[in-house]
Amino acid sequence: MLAGEHLGLGLALQEQVNYENKCYKTFDGHKDEVNCCTFSLDWEILVTGADDGLVRVFNNLTEKLVCRFKGHQGSIKSVCITADSKYVASASYDKTVIIWNTRNGEIKHVLKGHSKSVEMVCFSHDGSMLCSGGWDHDIILWLVQEGAAKNVLTGHKDLVQCSAFSFDDKLLATGSWDYSVRVWRLSNDVHMPDCIVLNGHKSNVFALCFSKLGMLASGSWDKTVHIWNPVHGTIIHVLNEHTGWVRAVCFTSDGTMLGSVSDDETIKIWDAVSGKCCKTIEGEVEQLQMCSFSIEGSLIVSGALIPIKRKTTMMMDESKPE
Repeated sequence: MLAGEHLGLGLALQEQVNYENKCYKTFDGHKDEVNCCTFSLDWEILVTGADDGLVRVFNNLTEKLVCRFKGHQGSIKSVCITADSKYVASASYDKTVIIWNTRNGEIKHVLKGHSKSVEMVCFSHDGSMLCSGGWDHDIILWLVQEGAAKNVLTGHKDLVQCSAFSFDDKLLATGSWDYSVRVWRLSNDVHMPDCIVLNGHKSNVFALCFSKLGMLASGSWDKTVHIWNPVHGTIIHVLNEHTGWVRAVCFTSDGTMLGSVSDDETIKIWDAVSGKCCKTIEGEVEQLQMCSFSIEGSLIVSGALIPIKRKTTMMMDESKPE
């Protein structure tokens, strides 16, 4: 959850691993604390969710509010958008997940199945499935078009905080406050177990991301990032230079670099192959929360800023090669 009443979004345009020249965008709207955000694949759409129970969709290019989605009876905990931007999903404290039509804000499905607050949602890359999880420790795989549960995955012993689909949608990774990462087989590959449990973190697992090279990164409140071989269940690297909780991780589109953000108010850029830290960037927000690389290598970072009229602020950081 973001501290204060603002979501600060930082955009860093990367040519190598050097980040300079900051500017800002501001998004107005929410009347309470902003908890989550996500961008469309083409970066034209920004979706936010807040404690006011509303999902807001902004045009990232014009900085204008496109529409508000109203339907939940509690705080919005997580939002996601399909790769084709057709649907938005939101998870709520009211124990439901809603799939929305992005174009007109109409509700496609209200998904009921969780017995406690839903804390995360994630679309598969092809948009056919949606994963949700929360305080009931269960993971539900939903069929997007039908609005029906395909499978309920059990095994975690605490809050399910995060999830990620592999790029071919054959694997699903989930991270929990039970300190574990679970990798679930979604394909018919009989040579792989139904579930592999990855143990190694010493605190809550808060963030997950797959690379196109097949690696899996996990960020934890134990202040480390682990890079795994998810098929064999082995650790490739343990990245331990952060001094605060790791809130988010992301790979570049080619899978060779990894970004991480932490409560120590730094952003770190890692060589995913060697495990070496290439760059440390001091954050300019109170609490960094999210990071993602664009196809071109731009780095987007979000966090909480000092509250000023409940605005969402984007920082653009244009990189110059050294």
